[in-house]
Amino acid sequence: MAKNRRGSRSAAEAVAENVDSGIAELIPDRERPRAWTLLLDGAPQSHVDLDDPGHLSFAYQRRLGHVVDLVAPAHQPLRVVHLGGGAFTLARYIAAGRPRSTQQIVELDAALVQFVRKRLPLDPGARIRVRSADAREGLARMPDGWADLVIADVFSGARTPAHLTSAEFLTDVRRVLRPDGCYVANLADGPPLGHLRGQIATAAAAFARLALAADPTVLRGRRFGNAVLLASDRELPVAELTRRVAGDPHPGRVEHGRSLADFTGGALPVTDANAKPSPPPPADAFT
Repeated sequence: MAKNRRGSRSAAEAVAENVDSGIAELIPDRERPRAWTLLLDGAPQSHVDLDDPGHLSFAYQRRLGHVVDLVAPAHQPLRVVHLGGGAFTLARYIAAGRPRSTQQIVELDAALVQFVRKRLPLDPGARIRVRSADAREGLARMPDGWADLVIADVFSGARTPAHLTSAEFLTDVRRVLRPDGCYVANLADGPPLGHLRGQIATAAAAFARLALAADPTVLRGRRFGNAVLLASDRELPVAELTRRVAGDPHPGRVEHGRSLADFTGGALPVTDANAKPSPPPPADAFT
């Protein structure tokens, strides 16, 4: 970053570029000298601090980070598939906290990948590969039983594409996961929460155990927001996840077991035949 004559850092400037999915912008964080927020067509996607990749600013990213911390003992390397790239925030977080992890990012927008790589370069020593492909097509190329963790955080025009919401999609997620692996997804919905309930029902048909972390106002159907869904066939670290989510700067709640089944309210699993994109956010969602 440039310095003025007095040796202090000058203010970083926002940058923007046309990418395949719209207009990508990087907005500097005025409180962190080398931190940036990535926006796509005005919708916040990611926050990255190049000096501190362990810092997660967005509430949903913090909840994804809690899952990463809890799915294996501290510092143990993981094999991770990221469906959706953004600014590679979670991949940077894992590389910093779990050195020697092997990570594969699948991001459809090749121009966005180049924009982020140029402005927010990855650590060349990190074992992170980025493949420009549709998330489901990229997942289909992964070997059976390869991943400890599959993270789905895919949005096109602020909506999750329909083909990444179905039981058939989760069948391939299960194929790529180790038997004790975990799937975690960033979901977005608002009242009446039909999309979120359908996604829980779809995951419940594929995995034995589920947990959902979200802001209580989102769970009560009072506003549009994000929810992080964790699914696996192994026992989940629900107690510690609940403690961490409740202690976040924007406290959340974790539902699991009977309460999560009741929340689902009889929703049916989604299939490729009836899948729809997640609902668009309201016009004031990011203001």
